[in-house]
Amino acid sequence: MRTDDPLQQAGDEPLPPVRDVLAAIATGLWRWDNAAGTVTLDAEAARLLGLPARAQTLTEAGVRSRFHPVDWNEIDGIVQLAVAEGTLAEARLRIMDEQGRRVLRIVRSRSKPIVDEATHSYELIGTLQEVTEPPPGAAARSPVTGDWRRSREAFLLDAGRALAEARSTEEVLRVASGLSMPGFSPDGLGVFGVEGDRLKVIGHHGHQPGDDLPFSAMPLDTDYPAAEVVRTGRAVYLSSPEEYHRRYPATWPLARPFERQSWAFLPLTVAGRTMGAWLAAFAYPVSFTPDERSVLTTVARMLAQALSRAGVAESERELTEGLQRSMLPLLGPRIPGMSVAARYVPTGGGLQVGGDWYDMIPLPNGRIAFVIGDVQGHDVRAAGLMGQLRIALRAYASEGHRPDAVLSRATRFLSGITDGIAIGSDGDAGGDPSDPRFATCLYVEADPVTGVLEIARAGHPEPAIRMSDGTVLLRPTAGGLPLGIDPDADYPTTRLVLESGETMLVCTDGLIETGGHDLDSGWKRIRTILEEHGGDGDDDGLEELADTLVQAVHGPSSHHTTGSLVDRREDDIAVLLLRRAAHPAHRTPARRTVLTVAQAEPERIAGARRHVRELLHDWADADQVDSAVLMVSEMITNVLVHTDGDALLVAEVIGEPGSRRLRAEVSDGSDDLPHKRHPGELASSGRGLVLMELLADEWGVDPRGEGKSIWFELYEGAAGE
Repeated sequence: MRTDDPLQQAGDEPLPPVRDVLAAIATGLWRWDNAAGTVTLDAEAARLLGLPARAQTLTEAGVRSRFHPVDWNEIDGIVQLAVAEGTLAEARLRIMDEQGRRVLRIVRSRSKPIVDEATHSYELIGTLQEVTEPPPGAAARSPVTGDWRRSREAFLLDAGRALAEARSTEEVLRVASGLSMPGFSPDGLGVFGVEGDRLKVIGHHGHQPGDDLPFSAMPLDTDYPAAEVVRTGRAVYLSSPEEYHRRYPATWPLARPFERQSWAFLPLTVAGRTMGAWLAAFAYPVSFTPDERSVLTTVARMLAQALSRAGVAESERELTEGLQRSMLPLLGPRIPGMSVAARYVPTGGGLQVGGDWYDMIPLPNGRIAFVIGDVQGHDVRAAGLMGQLRIALRAYASEGHRPDAVLSRATRFLSGITDGIAIGSDGDAGGDPSDPRFATCLYVEADPVTGVLEIARAGHPEPAIRMSDGTVLLRPTAGGLPLGIDPDADYPTTRLVLESGETMLVCTDGLIETGGHDLDSGWKRIRTILEEHGGDGDDDGLEELADTLVQAVHGPSSHHTTGSLVDRREDDIAVLLLRRAAHPAHRTPARRTVLTVAQAEPERIAGARRHVRELLHDWADADQVDSAVLMVSEMITNVLVHTDGDALLVAEVIGEPGSRRLRAEVSDGSDDLPHKRHPGELASSGRGLVLMELLADEWGVDPRGEGKSIWFELYEGAAGE
């Protein structure tokens, strides 16, 4: 009820006669001044609150003590909603006795907020009326009904959880369309966004395809509820088709064919900015009580937050994909006589691009360079350094430099730019001097005609070779420090031959260690995959092998440590596979490997022993394997001790399983031939040739033009004869 009679601020002065009429129907008037923190009551309103029946002004705390605390919290939210939307605030409230133990009566409050635009403070002017018996069906939606309140809270919790878990705009819209609100549920939903000065339909539910066309690209100044919501940031509630037609006659013909009875248009607001509007349409009349508006407003806020998060996530994914497309190259045209496959998988969390990369570079001499590397870290700085380093490596390689020179120049380049970042940084932009960055790298120069590979390695995992019969060897290669640590570091070159039908795998440590593995257990897993899933000799087989390697380290079977089987992509993964085509007309030994042990690297003798053991992994007689490992160790040690040159090991296995022949040969550049000695029991040397005479089926020493070679042969099955 509205009246133009002035309200009394305080005291016992008589009220206008109209208030006597209100008192006769047990209705009182009250005014709540939010800025002053006071509540003015007429005599009937004071009586309804359990106070002396006279006009009076109380503090907000004094009035609050007369209401049930649950209802006071409820009305506070209803009032805030009414102030924001400019609508009536309605609620049912329980009046308590002075001790707060007994409900005296239930009153119905209806008030209108009057907002001061200058100070943004407000007053509520309204009525209080005693309610003797709730109307049928009203209790289900009344704020004082605990069951409805609990169901509403449970609904909002479930809705908030579901919207928080949505990771894309499509998922958010799907969740919103499945929400079943307590007591009332819309059967038509629409989400509008803003694009320039026009509305944009982001998604809808409960409508046929194409129904959104009239509402797409609608100017914001259109007389349409969603456009008004975006312009003003205030909700619009339309309880009937007549109200819709009266308020928005220009766009009513667009809404009439959907045959809805009520509509709610709510702003989607994030950080004070209205980013769009949400439409909830009902097939039955809805009065939009304060409780219903409160539920719709809360859902709209959660929906706005979810859409904002989804938009940010989609932008990050788009940025990531763009970075990947720009930083990771295509493998280019086919290489005659060779097949190439590559994969890149970003880490599972955070920015979906990191410091891992691979590249294929055509060289001026007709060869092809293959590069794989890993810049320390998984952040934007790592991705930026990776892009710069990849460009620098491509430039050095295209100039025709050898592999060792390419990496030497690359380490100086990376050292220079990281030092420059540290000196010129003011603490932000990721240039902290206490956070130095380095990169591991493996550079391979391949001759497609001969299969010769020249490899330079900077702290990177060594390559693995899958031979034509399925045997997998980890190829020891000389290496230096990671790039960026020492600008004057040297990088020796290792030369090997990729035989027909063989496949070389190079990868970053993410492929090896993912799933709780270390380098040893991770390589065992990779070796098993290469042996069992080598694929055919065509390009499709190599692509299938690349997919198998990546999938094998992400599934439950990849997990090495105990615990829940969660996604354990702790590191980026880059994989590069190079296969030399098989030529049936040119038969090559089933297994052949070459290994160099330099004078300055005596520790690699242990690697040579492991290499021979891996070469003979399926040899029938374990004692013969031990003998072969012992003789190879003796031959290499003899070269390092008695000459000034390096030792070159060539080992090959020929024949069918069960009757194969192993030939191992160690060459050096010295012309001094070894001779057989007869060491005493306490001698520390001189037993090499004696052991070969005892253990080998055949052995010998062959002089060459420059240097000599010592060799032995073992025949599988001969030890048992």
